[in-house]
Amino acid sequence: MFGYLWRRLRYLPVSLLLVLFVTFSVLRLTGNPVDIYLDMNRTPEQVAALTQKLQLDRPLIVQFGIYLRDVVQGDFGESLQFGVPALEVVLDRLGNTLELVAVALALAVILGIAGGAIAALRRDKPTDVVISFLAVLGQSMPSFWLGILLIQFFALRLGWLPTSGQGGISHIVLPALTLAAYLIPNFILITRTGVIETSSEQFVVTARAKGIPAARVLLVHVLPNTLNPILSFLGLQLGKLIGGSIITESIFAWPGIGRLMVSSIFQRDIPVVIAAICIMCIAIVLANLLVDVALSLLDPRIREA
Repeated sequence: MFGYLWRRLRYLPVSLLLVLFVTFSVLRLTGNPVDIYLDMNRTPEQVAALTQKLQLDRPLIVQFGIYLRDVVQGDFGESLQFGVPALEVVLDRLGNTLELVAVALALAVILGIAGGAIAALRRDKPTDVVISFLAVLGQSMPSFWLGILLIQFFALRLGWLPTSGQGGISHIVLPALTLAAYLIPNFILITRTGVIETSSEQFVVTARAKGIPAARVLLVHVLPNTLNPILSFLGLQLGKLIGGSIITESIFAWPGIGRLMVSSIFQRDIPVVIAAICIMCIAIVLANLLVDVALSLLDPRIREA
């Protein structure tokens, strides 16, 4: 197990280095940082002084090295909107985004696995047809459109839930459901296929022949053997789930990193944008590492690959 972890961890610095290179390139493609920090009334002396202070007069490779040093030290620069270090602003919103993603992921797993299992147990019956149809329909539904529909129905028409903001449990229901809706259809279809295939295995047939209750057969023998493809799919989709939080947070005014990034882009607050991108990429890399570890614990053969 430690050997497998070492093989996975040794690629982590390479991934992070690529992320930092991309963010550095994006920072330079947005134009001269001096134009962002100084207004239109700047003087040539001010431009020269700031250029020297930011070390923009040095070769790009040297600038990249300085950028890496600053990032390792947690220095992304000062936010133009808030007047404090950009990393401090991003980390202050990180908890809200992780809360939203965690609730959405829990909803996706619970509803997806439950729906897929029910569809498999009622195979080729009206229940299966309805659940499979809704799953296919859900795959083609844009999240921003679904979010607007949920606000229109549950918040404006019925008045059951708030339209936006952060507060009690009721505030997170709609944004979490909107974010989870991207994964639920896929979880349903994967679970349905896995349960159908596993149900025909010899050990399941033997368990049923022994008179073990159907619910116990499903929970103890069938579902645990369908988790491998579910976790594999989750590892591939974690990046999209975290990235999708940007749209969801903007729709529901959820005070997370995604909404912060959108507002910072409009305000041209580049230090905050770069810090947010780096933190989100690091979160995706670490989340995928956790999924790989979970897969290796579930199936020891993966550690030998």
